[in-house]
Amino acid sequence: MKFKHFNIALFLLMALPGLCQTMEGVVTYERVYHWSKIYSRLTFLSQEEKDRIKLTWGNDDESKTKMQLFFTPNQSKYTYASDQGTSESGSYSWRQEDYIIFRDYEKESKVEIMEMLGKTYVIEDSLRAPRWKVLNQIKDVNGHVCMLAVTEDTVKKQKISAWFAHDLPISAGPERYFGLPGIILELDVNEGDFVITATNIELKPVGEGIQLPKKIKGKKLTDASYEELISTHISDSMKSHRNPYWSIPY
Repeated sequence: MKFKHFNIALFLLMALPGLCQTMEGVVTYERVYHWSKIYSRLTFLSQEEKDRIKLTWGNDDESKTKMQLFFTPNQSKYTYASDQGTSESGSYSWRQEDYIIFRDYEKESKVEIMEMLGKTYVIEDSLRAPRWKVLNQIKDVNGHVCMLAVTEDTVKKQKISAWFAHDLPISAGPERYFGLPGIILELDVNEGDFVITATNIELKPVGEGIQLPKKIKGKKLTDASYEELISTHISDSMKSHRNPYWSIPY
């Protein structure tokens, strides 16, 4: 039965090029960090320390943020749903860090604006999609039948699982992930450490919402120099017994 569904989904992917030409809209995601799981992977911590962290946090280890993906057939922009972050109780708020990922699929280029390590970086380079492996698995994500694809972040040594919607045939996705024949509606990093799930999908004109800020300030990087920066930071943090992911995206 699963194999039959897989073939049907592939047929639908090939039958939707006309729809792709006019489709645009906004996907809202809930982005969740599970910090006790992330800490359990830090090799400098003893098992006793990991158990103590898990016991201390219990089920209250989640950090949640609303994100949005604006998309058209040729472009996408992923960023915070609001400039202000607010606690679940509403008792306090803060300014969100700079975080915008813009892709131009027609020009095969991208601009990523990330505030991390105490400064803002602007990563400009050509598009380079992850090497995905599409598997014979499907599930429903927010009312859309999605297929599973997997890849690996070789810099952070992370397993990536993405569920993409065959009825939204645009090669967009959250965070730094894209390149599948449908929008990624759920992204799972390291088997539940960090999960991003679509909570709302609106097909509508995106207007200026997809545009980059008129003024972009920050230190310019390429993909190669960004990966070198991240790799060095993780290595130095682990040697110093610090969690590297407090100051960079997971």
